[in-house]
Amino acid sequence: MNLSLSLFIKEKRKQLKLTQPELAERAGVGLRFIREMEQGKKTLRLDKVNQVLALFGSEMGVVEKIEKRIE
Repeated sequence: MNLSLSLFIKEKRKQLKLTQPELAERAGVGLRFIREMEQGKKTLRLDKVNQVLALFGSEMGVVEKIEKRIE
């Protein structure tokens, strides 16, 4: 299943029965950051995203896209 980041965070938080303030505290980020993540803000700091994702055993990074090049 392909989940957006916002849905992934929200679902994982609810599975662990955490409130947004509890998740923010455990991840070491601000409550505003958690709210922005769950609302699907387009620009977020990757280091902070990974702080939150680490609680769920996940991380985000760069994936090389392989394309056919026309020469």
